[in-house]
Amino acid sequence: MAQQQNFIYVGGCNRATPYFASANARGISVFGFDPDTACATLVATQGGIENPTFLTASPDGRMLYATSEVMEWNEGLVSAYRIAPESGTLSYVNRQSALGGITAHISLDRSAGHLLLANYMMLPESEAPNQSVVVFPLRADGGLAPAAASAAHPGKGHDPARQDRSHAHCVQATPDNRHIVVSDLGIDRLVTYRFDAKTGQIEKAGETALPPGSGPRHFVFHPTKPFAYVVNELASTVASLAFDAETGRFSVLDVTATVAETARATNHCSEIRLGPGGRFLYVANRGHDSLSIFKIGADGIAQLRTTVASGGKTPRHFAFAPDGRTLAVANQDSDCISLFAVDPDDGGLAHLGQDIAVGTPTSICFVTVRD
Repeated sequence: MAQQQNFIYVGGCNRATPYFASANARGISVFGFDPDTACATLVATQGGIENPTFLTASPDGRMLYATSEVMEWNEGLVSAYRIAPESGTLSYVNRQSALGGITAHISLDRSAGHLLLANYMMLPESEAPNQSVVVFPLRADGGLAPAAASAAHPGKGHDPARQDRSHAHCVQATPDNRHIVVSDLGIDRLVTYRFDAKTGQIEKAGETALPPGSGPRHFVFHPTKPFAYVVNELASTVASLAFDAETGRFSVLDVTATVAETARATNHCSEIRLGPGGRFLYVANRGHDSLSIFKIGADGIAQLRTTVASGGKTPRHFAFAPDGRTLAVANQDSDCISLFAVDPDDGGLAHLGQDIAVGTPTSICFVTVRD
């Protein structure tokens, strides 16, 4: 009978950076996780990496990929690690240049044959290589081959302080894997590319505009219906979108606030996730330090139900355990991950009171490994 092991990988800031209040991470922290008790035990810490602020894992639980988000570099890095199935410890495989600065987000395409990467970028557009989105083929051993394709996003947005240029913040493949989509905070756009899953090549297919000054950060596709949801960092809103799989385009159905009007001036949204089954949507609010819980209507529109305190300061990221019973929140400026029990009937969250101590957490990745 196959053995199953559960781990949590936590990335964080370990190099002083102007827009992070601290840099208390030691690298990538590895925790064993018991899904029945929601208890986590530190297994190891992987050093030798700068600012691993975002992580993603292969579907089979054999590989972990990590960004290096460094303010001063023209080119960030993305690194590949092999996961030991018995212990969860990491062994370095290789890394590649991100072809742009402030490497912010990575994901795998639906066939897990390519790694997709978004660079936020803060240097002037004249600085090379200045690529907003990059596609890396994966080698047979799970390592990273050199980039197969990349693209830059020209333009600027409504807010001169935060939208002076392109700031790509998330990249995902569409459910059918025929397109990839990039949310660009700097230009208030979702940019869609046709995607060749065999070669990794991309070709621009179109753009979807969001209200000026929105600042789209991350987005998710509904697992079974033709809808998507984007969280807007600058406006503290969620946009509910209809999605056309044939063209890869979106249309805006509704935009709604994540917090009360009085809190929006000091709030900046971060992560967005759909709960198991796609009935409830969750958004993290930095500043308000809360999680907003939305219910998805039959029309695909996200309707705000309530907000719950995040358990700490500056919830930058969160993730559901694979069985959907536990939600883990990276409270960046409290040096902790707060754990919540998820109510499957109403989507509610109950703080479990058994937080995980870890320095400056910025990304959480649950991994299940079967021997």
